[in-house]
Amino acid sequence: MTHDGRGVARRADGKAVFVAGALPGERVMASQTGRHKSFDEARTVEVLQAAPERVSPRCPHFGVCSGCALQHYDESQQIVAKQRVLIENLERIGHVTPERVLAPLTDAAWGYRRKGRFSVRRVEKKDKTLVGFRETDPRFVADIGECHTVIPQIGERIGALSQLVDGLDGRRDIPQIEFIAGDPTPDFSGIALTFRHLAPLSQADRDALVAFGQQHDFAIYLQPGGVDSVHPLWPAEPTLAFALPQWDLRFAFRPLDFIQVNAGLNGKMIQSALDLLDAGPDDRVLDLFCGLGNFTLPLARQVREVVGVEGEAGLVQRARDNAAANGIANAQFHAADLGKDLSTQPWMGEGFDRLLLDPPRSGADFVLTQLPLKQFKRIVYVSCHPASLARDAGYLVNERGWKLKAAGVMDMFPHTAHVESIAVFEP
Repeated sequence: MTHDGRGVARRADGKAVFVAGALPGERVMASQTGRHKSFDEARTVEVLQAAPERVSPRCPHFGVCSGCALQHYDESQQIVAKQRVLIENLERIGHVTPERVLAPLTDAAWGYRRKGRFSVRRVEKKDKTLVGFRETDPRFVADIGECHTVIPQIGERIGALSQLVDGLDGRRDIPQIEFIAGDPTPDFSGIALTFRHLAPLSQADRDALVAFGQQHDFAIYLQPGGVDSVHPLWPAEPTLAFALPQWDLRFAFRPLDFIQVNAGLNGKMIQSALDLLDAGPDDRVLDLFCGLGNFTLPLARQVREVVGVEGEAGLVQRARDNAAANGIANAQFHAADLGKDLSTQPWMGEGFDRLLLDPPRSGADFVLTQLPLKQFKRIVYVSCHPASLARDAGYLVNERGWKLKAAGVMDMFPHTAHVESIAVFEP
């Protein structure tokens, strides 16, 4: 399989063909959809000989909606295929092999997605407004009424969202709806919807959005401009937060903040990272790309001091606020662009024992070249993109002399081709 969940076939001349909807070992009838210099693309028309791992997709929109790519693949085998992608990337891109492959981490495969963005489009030919994810052809919005991977409170109300927007005066001025969910409280579901709008909304539209929020117990936010323009419509001061009970922590967040999409897997991932980092009460830890402090604050419960660094100043401030609210005094936070020169940053000159980093898809190659790596006894690297992890692992091992002690995958996004990975390095 490819990294994006397509089956790989080959023509008689050896040219690769990436076949959407096909699984390894299958014989399928396929229709070509694209031609490129080094590979072609196709889609499955008919499965002539199915793989034992093939299952019937739960969602009727599978194959049209791009939200999932692997619903036709048995759940237990999806993570095996993703693990294979990680190991192949490490070998092919990084030219490294882990001394040990970690057991995959999994959690609930359905109804797990607590954060995402729906596209919105008024389609005159259908005389309706579509709310959902993009189709496999990204020019179009999928006509869906439900989603089984999104938390049920949202996934079962996509049709209702479509009807809501279709009834608004400004239905052509709303391109996106963001959803995010924290933990429920006795008087609030913990779920927020943010409506981006390109023109001012009428009072009737604002009233309709408030009524929808009240009916379904959703906080409603409006976004008339950039990220800084987001503000609550109803209620006046909604409280969004999630807990990590293993560490007696509670994180407050804003509706467009980054939080891990899979709450159950997030707790397991944090525990795995802390176990692999193996930091003790005398250690000082550097946590790069720390966000709200998802790893930083749990680490603070077990080490002498932890320093978190994040590029977005708003997240840094909320991380500081969360540390204070949880009574944590041994966590510092700094705002810094980790893709630029860091030589003048005050924390760069401080001594650390261990390094944890969780970069975006682009990876951490630039920051790794700037760090005095000899100070660290161990590095734990959490990644949302196996290829960038493989590249950075190659740098650490082949150019800086570190050892890749272990690596593994974590199924943060079941039924999609995305995978979270984790690797541990020692000098």
